[in-house]
Amino acid sequence: MNIQEFQTKLFEAAAASGFSDVELYYENKEVFGCQVFHGEIDQYEIAEDGGVSFRGKINNKMVYAYTEKIDEASIPFLLESAKENTSIMNDEDVEDIFSGSEQYVERNFFSEELNMVTIPEKIQFIKDVEREILAADSRITATDYCMIKTESVTRNLVNTKGLTLSDQMNYLYLMVEVIAKDGEDIKSAFSFQVTKNFQALDAKEIATKAADEVLSQIGSRNIASKDYPILLRNDAAASLFSVFSSNFSAENTQAGISLLKDKLGAKIAAKKISIVDDPFLEDGLASRTFDSEGFASQKLTLVESGVLSSLLHNQKTAKKDQTETTGHAHKDSYKTAVKVGPSNLYIKPSEISFEELLASMDEGVFITNLSGLHSGTNQVSGDFSVAANGFYVKDGKVQFPVNLMTIAGNFYQMLHDVEEIGADLTFPLSPVGAPSVLVKSLSVTVE
Repeated sequence: MNIQEFQTKLFEAAAASGFSDVELYYENKEVFGCQVFHGEIDQYEIAEDGGVSFRGKINNKMVYAYTEKIDEASIPFLLESAKENTSIMNDEDVEDIFSGSEQYVERNFFSEELNMVTIPEKIQFIKDVEREILAADSRITATDYCMIKTESVTRNLVNTKGLTLSDQMNYLYLMVEVIAKDGEDIKSAFSFQVTKNFQALDAKEIATKAADEVLSQIGSRNIASKDYPILLRNDAAASLFSVFSSNFSAENTQAGISLLKDKLGAKIAAKKISIVDDPFLEDGLASRTFDSEGFASQKLTLVESGVLSSLLHNQKTAKKDQTETTGHAHKDSYKTAVKVGPSNLYIKPSEISFEELLASMDEGVFITNLSGLHSGTNQVSGDFSVAANGFYVKDGKVQFPVNLMTIAGNFYQMLHDVEEIGADLTFPLSPVGAPSVLVKSLSVTVE
């Protein structure tokens, strides 16, 4: 049974069972992954995951159910499961099926060229990357992992109010962790790349970047533990921003777990900071033309020159705040209920190069990597204390790598203390991105 036949029979059965408004959300994901070790395939994955979720209104309650099977037997299963869920729904949890926006932006996030790349080509490429890494320097002993992965996602949303939407996207990413040893000094470094353009990838270029990253950490030293000006490299800044990005969700402000509650129109960051959510980025990992309720996607500015101008809303949160949805209804998969989530959320870059940011530092610390982000952060208060790798900077130049550090501060205060924003926006395997960020000071403790 194809999805169109399934939808028609499901809607007919739902109407006969007492549902007034119903919706079918279909999602299918195709994944290929390959990890190599010393020239041989270490892990290999070909997977297809998909299914449908049913959302319908009965007795003035919106209920959910899902199934992986698209067949005749799944129709009564979905309807009965949905009815059983009415007992756990609160009276205030009233949602609506959306009839559609007036206009939808047309975008194509699916690369036919990437889709045509064969599995042997992908495997050979990741083997080439590993070979180039191991040949780059005698101090490089191994890769902890060296992986290539492609994903393709198709979404359809149809409801009884006449809305029919679909979109498709795909992308490829590479992840490499390299290990180097010089005497007793052992270091590791992570490198990544996300693209839709396989033909533009260069194995030697990727290997050189990964090798340079790990070798630059050899010979690390201690520095005095104190407050320093901090330059967060783009990927480190994005990782930290990602942890606290949910605080811009109206779900969290309404639940009282975001300090941005009642802050619309208030200055929450330095004037140099603007935060944007753009669902139309060509290479974005969460690009889309409609959200999980069928609302037309739109570019949204959340912070304009330091002032909070909007939160992320779906229909439910917008109704509570007596405003309009911003098109940020989100489902983690077809198995989950509608929540609030970003598309491609990022700190808006400037035109200042990374080299200019670095040159502006009299003394400070350049951070290249953060770890322990979830255990070392408090999303409610904004406090963080996380492990970091990086370099000591003096007179605008990197002097030497620093032994493992802990940097600590408060996310909300850090937003106010941002002195400059770089031009090098990146999204480190996440829909949340940032350019490099120069911060007035954070506490640095060298362990």
